[in-house]
Amino acid sequence: MAVICNTCGLPEDLCACGELAKDSTKIIIRLETRRFKKKGTMIEGLDPKLNNLETVAKELKNKYACGGTAKEGYIFLQGDHRDTIKDTLINLGFAEDTIELH
Repeated sequence: MAVICNTCGLPEDLCACGELAKDSTKIIIRLETRRFKKKGTMIEGLDPKLNNLETVAKELKNKYACGGTAKEGYIFLQGDHRDTIKDTLINLGFAEDTIELH
């Protein structure tokens, strides 16, 4: 018996709720200054229920060769990566019009 999605009512193999939710999220990228004037890139607005934040953070840390963390709906990367992070998130499958750069 096929598993049915609770959101859309379609079988799980035909369900597109995850992709639709990924397109509708509002992602905010901003620069944050931490202790001792260390700069970091904060990525907020990712839904931890729909996106595996640890996996996304790991891919971003490998791409930018930096440290970082994924906690409670945000990803923090060490260093200022605002100039190229938008293109990287688009390559990971997020919609371009939902990404906001501050």
